[in-house]
Amino acid sequence: MKVIALNGSPNMANGCTGRLLSCFLDGVEEAGGSVEIFYTRKMEISPCTGELNCWRNSSAHCIHKDDMNSLLPRLEEAEIWVLASPVYFNGVTGPLKVLMDRMLPLGIPETNLLNGHTNHPSRRIIPDGKVVLVSTCGLYEKDNFSATLVHMKAFSKNVDREFAGALLRPHAWVTQQLPSDISLAAKKAGEQLVRRGTLPPDYLSTISRDLVSLDAFLRL
Repeated sequence: MKVIALNGSPNMANGCTGRLLSCFLDGVEEAGGSVEIFYTRKMEISPCTGELNCWRNSSAHCIHKDDMNSLLPRLEEAEIWVLASPVYFNGVTGPLKVLMDRMLPLGIPETNLLNGHTNHPSRRIIPDGKVVLVSTCGLYEKDNFSATLVHMKAFSKNVDREFAGALLRPHAWVTQQLPSDISLAAKKAGEQLVRRGTLPPDYLSTISRDLVSLDAFLRL
Protein backbone atom coordinates (compact mmCIF):
# COMPACT_ATOMS: atom_id res chain seq x y z
CA MET A 1 0.00 0.00 0.00
CA LYS A 2 1.42 3.36 -1.08
CA VAL A 3 1.13 6.23 1.38
CA ILE A 4 2.00 9.86 0.60
CA ALA A 5 2.43 12.16 3.61
CA LEU A 6 2.39 15.93 3.06
CA ASN A 7 3.75 17.85 6.05
CA GLY A 8 2.77 21.53 5.91
CA SER A 9 4.45 22.52 9.17
CA PRO A 10 7.25 25.09 8.88
CA ASN A 11 9.05 23.12 11.62
CA MET A 12 8.89 20.00 9.45
CA ALA A 13 9.81 16.84 11.42
CA ASN A 14 10.84 18.75 14.53
CA GLY A 15 7.53 20.38 15.44
CA CYS A 16 4.53 19.04 17.34
CA THR A 17 2.81 18.03 14.09
CA GLY A 18 5.94 16.31 12.80
CA ARG A 19 6.36 14.26 15.96
CA LEU A 20 2.76 13.05 15.90
CA LEU A 21 2.99 12.31 12.17
CA SER A 22 6.20 10.32 12.69
CA CYS A 23 4.54 8.00 15.22
CA PHE A 24 1.61 7.44 12.87
CA LEU A 25 3.84 6.68 9.88
CA ASP A 26 5.92 4.28 11.99
CA GLY A 27 2.74 2.27 12.42
CA VAL A 28 1.96 2.46 8.70
CA GLU A 29 5.38 1.03 7.87
CA GLU A 30 5.13 -1.56 10.65
CA ALA A 31 2.00 -2.87 8.93
CA GLY A 32 3.74 -3.08 5.56
CA GLY A 33 2.82 0.28 4.04
CA SER A 34 5.25 2.11 1.76
CA VAL A 35 5.68 5.74 2.87
CA GLU A 36 6.92 8.83 1.06
CA ILE A 37 6.93 12.08 3.00
CA PHE A 38 7.15 15.56 1.54
CA TYR A 39 7.73 18.84 3.41
CA THR A 40 6.14 21.92 1.89
CA ARG A 41 8.96 24.05 3.33
CA LYS A 42 11.45 22.20 1.12
CA MET A 43 9.32 22.37 -2.02
CA GLU A 44 8.89 25.05 -4.64
CA ILE A 45 5.19 25.25 -5.43
CA SER A 46 3.69 28.33 -7.04
CA PRO A 47 0.10 29.32 -6.21
CA CYS A 48 -2.60 28.34 -8.68
CA THR A 49 -3.31 31.31 -10.95
CA GLY A 50 -6.66 29.98 -12.13
CA GLU A 51 -6.07 30.16 -15.88
CA LEU A 52 -7.06 26.44 -16.12
CA ASN A 53 -4.39 25.55 -18.67
CA CYS A 54 -4.20 22.10 -17.04
CA TRP A 55 -7.80 21.51 -18.10
CA ARG A 56 -7.48 22.98 -21.59
CA ASN A 57 -4.74 20.66 -22.84
CA SER A 58 -4.90 16.89 -23.16
CA SER A 59 -1.65 16.39 -21.21
CA ALA A 60 -3.15 18.03 -18.07
CA HIS A 61 0.07 19.94 -17.52
CA CYS A 62 0.12 23.10 -15.43
CA ILE A 63 1.85 26.22 -16.75
CA HIS A 64 3.97 26.32 -13.58
CA LYS A 65 7.16 24.28 -13.81
CA ASP A 66 7.88 23.38 -10.22
CA ASP A 67 7.86 20.50 -7.74
CA MET A 68 4.20 19.67 -8.35
CA ASN A 69 5.24 18.11 -11.67
CA SER A 70 6.93 15.24 -9.86
CA LEU A 71 4.48 15.09 -6.94
CA LEU A 72 1.24 14.75 -8.92
CA PRO A 73 2.01 11.30 -10.42
CA ARG A 74 2.88 10.02 -6.93
CA LEU A 75 -0.37 11.36 -5.51
CA GLU A 76 -2.32 9.76 -8.33
CA GLU A 77 -0.89 6.33 -7.52
CA ALA A 78 -1.05 6.43 -3.72
CA GLU A 79 -3.89 4.70 -1.90
CA ILE A 80 -3.60 6.95 1.16
CA TRP A 81 -2.88 10.67 1.43
CA VAL A 82 -1.88 11.93 4.87
CA LEU A 83 -2.17 15.70 5.16
CA ALA A 84 -0.37 17.06 8.22
CA SER A 85 -0.54 20.63 9.47
CA PRO A 86 -0.71 22.72 12.60
CA VAL A 87 -3.81 24.90 12.83
CA TYR A 88 -3.09 28.40 11.51
CA PHE A 89 -6.07 30.74 11.92
CA ASN A 90 -8.58 27.85 11.89
CA GLY A 91 -7.12 26.07 8.86
CA VAL A 92 -4.06 24.40 7.38
CA THR A 93 -0.87 26.35 6.75
CA GLY A 94 -0.66 28.49 3.62
CA PRO A 95 1.94 26.32 1.81
CA LEU A 96 -0.17 23.19 2.29
CA LYS A 97 -3.28 24.97 1.00
CA VAL A 98 -1.31 26.11 -2.06
CA LEU A 99 -0.27 22.49 -2.65
CA MET A 100 -3.89 21.34 -2.37
CA ASP A 101 -5.00 24.00 -4.86
CA ARG A 102 -2.42 22.74 -7.33
CA MET A 103 -3.99 19.25 -7.31
CA LEU A 104 -6.48 20.52 -9.89
CA PRO A 105 -4.82 18.56 -12.77
CA LEU A 106 -5.83 15.34 -10.99
CA GLY A 107 -9.43 16.12 -11.95
CA ILE A 108 -11.08 16.40 -15.34
CA PRO A 109 -13.04 19.43 -16.63
CA GLU A 110 -16.44 17.79 -16.34
CA THR A 111 -19.20 18.04 -13.76
CA ASN A 112 -20.81 14.93 -12.34
CA LEU A 113 -23.70 14.46 -9.98
CA LEU A 114 -22.56 12.08 -7.25
CA ASN A 115 -24.91 11.25 -4.37
CA GLY A 116 -26.90 14.40 -5.11
CA HIS A 117 -23.84 16.67 -5.14
CA THR A 118 -21.85 18.09 -8.06
CA ASN A 119 -18.11 17.54 -8.34
CA HIS A 120 -15.28 17.32 -10.87
CA PRO A 121 -14.39 13.62 -11.23
CA SER A 122 -10.82 12.44 -10.85
CA ARG A 123 -8.81 11.35 -13.87
CA ARG A 124 -7.94 8.14 -12.07
CA ILE A 125 -10.06 6.58 -9.32
CA ILE A 126 -8.11 4.64 -6.70
CA PRO A 127 -10.38 1.96 -5.17
CA ASP A 128 -10.73 2.64 -1.43
CA GLY A 129 -8.52 5.72 -1.71
CA LYS A 130 -8.37 7.57 1.59
CA VAL A 131 -7.40 10.90 3.14
CA VAL A 132 -6.15 11.24 6.72
CA LEU A 133 -5.59 14.47 8.64
CA VAL A 134 -2.84 14.82 11.26
CA SER A 135 -3.08 18.13 13.05
CA THR A 136 -2.01 19.95 16.20
CA CYS A 137 -2.98 23.29 17.69
CA GLY A 138 -1.88 25.52 20.52
CA LEU A 139 -5.26 26.32 22.05
CA TYR A 140 -6.87 24.11 24.66
CA GLU A 141 -10.16 22.88 23.21
CA LYS A 142 -10.54 20.17 20.58
CA ASP A 143 -13.17 22.26 18.76
CA ASN A 144 -10.35 24.48 17.47
CA PHE A 145 -10.01 21.84 14.73
CA SER A 146 -13.63 22.20 13.61
CA ALA A 147 -13.04 24.39 10.56
CA THR A 148 -10.08 22.30 9.40
CA LEU A 149 -12.14 19.13 9.71
CA VAL A 150 -14.97 20.59 7.63
CA HIS A 151 -12.48 21.58 4.95
CA MET A 152 -10.76 18.18 4.90
CA LYS A 153 -14.05 16.29 4.62
CA ALA A 154 -15.17 18.50 1.73
CA PHE A 155 -11.76 18.20 0.07
CA SER A 156 -11.87 14.40 0.34
CA LYS A 157 -15.28 14.28 -1.31
CA ASN A 158 -14.05 16.54 -4.10
CA VAL A 159 -11.10 14.26 -4.91
CA ASP A 160 -13.23 11.07 -4.81
CA ARG A 161 -11.58 9.72 -1.67
CA GLU A 162 -12.89 8.61 1.69
CA PHE A 163 -12.05 10.79 4.67
CA ALA A 164 -10.74 8.08 6.99
CA GLY A 165 -10.41 10.31 10.06
CA ALA A 166 -8.08 12.63 11.95
CA LEU A 167 -5.35 12.46 14.56
CA LEU A 168 -5.85 15.68 16.54
CA ARG A 169 -3.62 16.97 19.33
CA PRO A 170 -4.85 20.17 21.06
CA HIS A 171 -2.60 22.28 23.36
CA ALA A 172 0.29 20.39 21.82
CA TRP A 173 2.99 22.80 23.03
CA VAL A 174 2.42 21.85 26.68
CA THR A 175 4.92 18.99 26.33
CA GLN A 176 8.05 18.69 24.19
CA GLN A 177 7.71 14.92 23.98
CA LEU A 178 4.52 13.02 23.32
CA PRO A 179 3.41 10.94 26.32
CA SER A 180 3.99 7.24 25.70
CA ASP A 181 0.28 6.36 25.52
CA ILE A 182 -0.30 9.01 22.85
CA SER A 183 2.69 8.03 20.71
CA LEU A 184 1.65 4.36 20.97
CA ALA A 185 -1.95 5.19 20.03
CA ALA A 186 -0.72 7.12 16.97
CA LYS A 187 1.45 4.17 15.91
CA LYS A 188 -1.39 1.69 16.43
CA ALA A 189 -3.72 3.94 14.41
CA GLY A 190 -1.26 3.78 11.50
CA GLU A 191 -1.10 0.01 11.72
CA GLN A 192 -4.87 -0.37 11.76
CA LEU A 193 -5.35 1.98 8.82
CA VAL A 194 -3.18 -0.29 6.65
CA ARG A 195 -4.49 -3.59 7.97
CA ARG A 196 -8.19 -2.80 8.32
CA GLY A 197 -8.70 0.48 6.49
CA THR A 198 -9.99 2.29 9.60
CA LEU A 199 -8.79 4.56 12.40
CA PRO A 200 -10.16 3.08 15.66
CA PRO A 201 -11.96 5.75 17.72
CA ASP A 202 -10.32 4.68 20.99
CA TYR A 203 -6.86 5.44 19.58
CA LEU A 204 -8.01 8.81 18.27
CA SER A 205 -9.53 9.64 21.65
CA THR A 206 -6.26 8.85 23.42
CA ILE A 207 -4.32 11.06 21.01
CA SER A 208 -6.65 13.99 21.79
CA ARG A 209 -6.84 13.53 25.56
CA ASP A 210 -6.20 16.45 27.91
CA LEU A 211 -2.58 16.85 28.93
CA VAL A 212 -3.33 19.28 31.77
CA SER A 213 -6.39 20.89 33.30
CA LEU A 214 -7.73 24.13 31.80
CA ASP A 215 -6.60 26.06 34.90
CA ALA A 216 -3.09 24.67 34.60
CA PHE A 217 -3.06 25.46 30.88
CA LEU A 218 -4.01 29.09 31.53
CA ARG A 219 -1.29 29.41 34.16
CA LEU A 220 1.27 28.04 31.72
